[in-house]
Amino acid sequence: MTRIGLIHATPLAVDPIAAAFERLWPEVQLHNILDDSLSQDRARDGRLTEAMTQRFVSLTGYALGCGCDAILFTCSAFGPAIEAAARTTPLPAVKPNQAMFDMALATPARTGVLRVGLLATFEPSIGSMAQELQQMATDAGVTLEIHSAHVPEAMDDLNRGEADLHHQKIAHAVTTLPACDVILLAQFSMAAAQPLAQSRSAVPVLSSPDCAVTALRQRMMHV
Repeated sequence: MTRIGLIHATPLAVDPIAAAFERLWPEVQLHNILDDSLSQDRARDGRLTEAMTQRFVSLTGYALGCGCDAILFTCSAFGPAIEAAARTTPLPAVKPNQAMFDMALATPARTGVLRVGLLATFEPSIGSMAQELQQMATDAGVTLEIHSAHVPEAMDDLNRGEADLHHQKIAHAVTTLPACDVILLAQFSMAAAQPLAQSRSAVPVLSSPDCAVTALRQRMMHV
């Protein structure tokens, strides 16, 4: 059985990605690898450090040693660390948001400029995600306009088990964005809010777990 190593920086990402695999690729075995202090340290330091990058490299090596056939990272605030870790392993390794970004960049732009809304419940994610998305757009020749917003306290709601309140805050934030062609939910932990958020939006609202699982499955079929 194919074993997928899932590398998490918060326990809030575990259930959303497991649900996506259950819907889209239930045949695989999931191996969860969690270092929940990574997200705490990232929020405390306000930046990505070399020590954090080395921890991702170590977690990636651990996944290889555990017999994983591929790795999916679920932590969106650590883009450069994930890229560095992926370069150290022979395994197929998928970044958390790349598939969602690919789908977003394929969205038709109604004004000639692709307007992307980016919502995050973990504020440190916004800068690295916006930079990664902009670079992908530049490489693809897409003119991009990013409207980002932090949804304060929503992650705290989820940590307290108040999922409905978490979903409502995200859905409300969708309505406060300027006109967009597509809206992205930054964290894996936001995925369960997607149906309610979509009900408040006239444009597509994308979440990363489903996009990532689909992309990894397609990649593994060609390995």
